[in-house]
Amino acid sequence: MNLLKLKVPPLILVFVCFLLMLMTSSGTLTEGAVTIRFTLWGAISLTAAAVSLLGVWEFKRHQTTVNPMVPKSSASLVRSGIFQYSRNPMYLGFLLFLLAFGILLGDIQSLLVVPLFFCYITVFQIIPEERALQDIFGNEYKKYQREVRRWL
Repeated sequence: MNLLKLKVPPLILVFVCFLLMLMTSSGTLTEGAVTIRFTLWGAISLTAAAVSLLGVWEFKRHQTTVNPMVPKSSASLVRSGIFQYSRNPMYLGFLLFLLAFGILLGDIQSLLVVPLFFCYITVFQIIPEERALQDIFGNEYKKYQREVRRWL
């Protein structure tokens, strides 16, 4: 399993999940729900974009890397802004985008990809990142982990 840790860039994973959702979608729901689905898709997508971009902005503001493939290159532990509420706002935003897309497709089968993304990104991206950050920032990061949830 170590083979997958920090190996698949999260944006590539999101793209693969979008494709899986399209491939598994049966599109069997009635047209009457399209307006509601479109509205939910828009609202959740805007929230997802805001959450993700606020995370990127905070990283840039603190002049630390946004590259999730090399967490050991982190220059500072960011605890301000959106990072006061989630340790992983960019991944939370990606998850919300997938949820919104599944709602837009209007299909339960496509929504099953969302928990798969959640599990994969937690095990193969977030946990290895957390280990690297703990090595770099020690007790300061442990304290941050106790104070702020991983997702929300």
